[in-house]
Amino acid sequence: MFEFSFSELMVVMVVALVVIGPERLPKVARTLGLLWGRAQRYVHGVRADIERDLAVAEFQQLKAKVQAEADAAQQAVQSLDHTLSSQAQQLKQDIAALEQPAPPSPKSPPA
Repeated sequence: MFEFSFSELMVVMVVALVVIGPERLPKVARTLGLLWGRAQRYVHGVRADIERDLAVAEFQQLKAKVQAEADAAQQAVQSLDHTLSSQAQQLKQDIAALEQPAPPSPKSPPA
């Protein structure tokens, strides 16, 4: 973003020395260093907050996807249970029908 060559940096330092003066230059440099450190910590904190929010949003999307898959699996199991129950009921009815004695067939008269 900001690029300074060595010669440009030297010009800035000479101008600062002339404008600020040699007595106050160390204090100003120390203050600028502290402010630069605070700005970097602030930017790092904001970046960490954004990354954390993105991770939470991604986790919520993953949770919703897993919940949808679990609901689909539960519906499939319920459908299978219903099908098996109806087939078992039909099988019981067929077995009960086979176990009942057959009614006597009417005898046909001799011819």
